[in-house]
Amino acid sequence: MEREKLFQELKKRVKEESIIKHMLAVEAIMRALAKKFNKDEGEQGVAGLLHDIDYDPTKDSPKLHSIVGAKILEKMGPDETIVQAIKSRNGAHGIPRRTLIKKALYAADPVSGLTTTGAIIKDKKFENVDKDFVLKRFQEKRFAKGVNRDQIDICKELELSLKEFVEIALSAMNEIHKELGL
Repeated sequence: MEREKLFQELKKRVKEESIIKHMLAVEAIMRALAKKFNKDEGEQGVAGLLHDIDYDPTKDSPKLHSIVGAKILEKMGPDETIVQAIKSRNGAHGIPRRTLIKKALYAADPVSGLTTTGAIIKDKKFENVDKDFVLKRFQEKRFAKGVNRDQIDICKELELSLKEFVEIALSAMNEIHKELGL
């Protein structure tokens, strides 16, 4: 199924605009990581785009999150690699993350939240956020306190320093800043 059809299906299932924007941000980060590692940008991007497709039915049941999403996706038809990457994203399930797509998705999800929070406090513009600002705030546990820093640190398993990973995320999200409203 092509990306646009998947996106339309996503918009039928996810009602909160902020969650859709988050999913677009993770898609952009995943595409940028795919480019860096010479992987399929379409496949990696779709994993990012669809990673929270089960947000509405599982927002009050976090242990079901990603399992429900995988079941939805199995019916929609994206590649099994994408389904498995999304399924492994929820640490509550204990599914090992051994592939690049699984590790990248696991780390990209929270880094989008960290950088978005940075943009919101920097005049609501990504262009005003730089890696040094984000790296400094990364150390401040009260800043974007819902963001799991250990999850972001998985970037090191991709042989990326935190600095490199943040630079990739910021650049990717800045490219779609209009879609994100920042």
